[in-house]
Amino acid sequence: MIGLSKSRIAAFEQCPKKLWLSVHRPEPGHHDQATTASFSAGHAVGEAACALCPGGMMVEAEPNLAAAVETTRQLLEAGHDGPIFEATFVHEGVLVRVDILQPDSDGRWQMLEVKSTGGAKLYHHGDLATQIWVLEGQGVELAGAAIRHIDTSFVLEREGDYSSLFRDAELYEIVAPLVAQRGEIVAAARHMLAGQEPDQPVGEHCTAPYGCAFTAYCHDTIDPGPLWPVTVLPGGGGKRWLAQGVTDLFDVDPLELTTPVQHRVHQATVSGIPWHDSEAARAVIDQWPYPRTWLDFETIGFALPRWVGTRPYENIPFQFSAHIEEEDGTIRHAEFLSLDGADPRRACAQALIDLLPAQGAVIAYNAPFERGCLRQLAALFPDLAIGLSDLADRLVDLLPVTRATWYHRDQRGSWSLKAVLPTIASQLSYADLDVSDGMQAQMAYLEAIDPGTSVERRKEIDEALRLYCACDTQAMIVLADHLVGTKQAVR
Repeated sequence: MIGLSKSRIAAFEQCPKKLWLSVHRPEPGHHDQATTASFSAGHAVGEAACALCPGGMMVEAEPNLAAAVETTRQLLEAGHDGPIFEATFVHEGVLVRVDILQPDSDGRWQMLEVKSTGGAKLYHHGDLATQIWVLEGQGVELAGAAIRHIDTSFVLEREGDYSSLFRDAELYEIVAPLVAQRGEIVAAARHMLAGQEPDQPVGEHCTAPYGCAFTAYCHDTIDPGPLWPVTVLPGGGGKRWLAQGVTDLFDVDPLELTTPVQHRVHQATVSGIPWHDSEAARAVIDQWPYPRTWLDFETIGFALPRWVGTRPYENIPFQFSAHIEEEDGTIRHAEFLSLDGADPRRACAQALIDLLPAQGAVIAYNAPFERGCLRQLAALFPDLAIGLSDLADRLVDLLPVTRATWYHRDQRGSWSLKAVLPTIASQLSYADLDVSDGMQAQMAYLEAIDPGTSVERRKEIDEALRLYCACDTQAMIVLADHLVGTKQAVR
């Protein structure tokens, strides 16, 4: 009989094929960077939660999980009166490891599942129900079962002090109906695993609530569908057509499209001719005064706040790139990057004041993000607040201008900078960069500040991050030149 676990049952409920592949064909699977980062954050949060439970006993997974089950049994039978971490149980072939099992005053136990999220999520309910089913099936008397999650309003006041970081969401009664169904779910999972690979179509379940290591495998085995599917229509515009059985954008009646942007996407896709309103672009961009500062931040957010005065998942700017363009066409580059592991906020704020012009437009792509970084720094450092607030006040946004004046069918419904840039300057590419997107930038930063990273490797990361961030701000200049239709050269 194939053994099951909490994670395997969760995989089955997300997608039966995901579980079948993880058991029978695990080799093709791999996790993306976002999933890997989430696992890492979850592990750190779990350790912090255990550290706040004095007198706790850790049940080790070594030499094997059977030994962990036996250790747990012995602790309970001996009347252990302290917290147990990773308490391990098996019921009807289903194994679970409980993050924290906390003794109650009346001899019962409070079960706590630690999550790195800012609250209890609906998809956590199934995990908790599986654990309750297993523990109660083994005769453990529970006083309650809760998701112990991060309080996002927490502010770190002393380094390493997470004493008020967590909140508990009690769910024992709420998940009772799911607990009652666990036996049926387990039986269904076993029946599925005993058969052939399920014929499961791809869909939204491929990414929610968790990323899947087999996404590429599943997509390789299906009909790719039309070259230009209706799903390229922005704002979810393709769902209406899919509901009518229309999958190809070429089969859509343009008279039935409901918004101007959908008409543009359809027209540019069907004709193969980009939609471009340079006059409208000039009307906006020509109003941006010189010197023009093209600005981009890279930020990091920790589940466990690292520096005093920071909150969980707060966006902390550790890097910026700024291309400063004068009216005569000359351009100089200014930048900041901190990889020493210290709180970068003060140094970043000072560099913004010292390096960026005190007048002219400040241009970003999706400006609310950059504005938020600037406002946050201004609130934190009153002595620099006037200059930082002034930068925020002068911010303008290239994204809505691009969305309103340009569409090439190769964007495939996206106006992200990385989707637009290849359509107007194919010679500029992120493909050859060691760091080519924001997630990679965050992972590179975490590697760089790790004390175990060598000096040589840190230098490589430094160079890669500088190249990537500078590419973003240079790309904005090239894009704006193209939109107004006056300059085409890559500078």
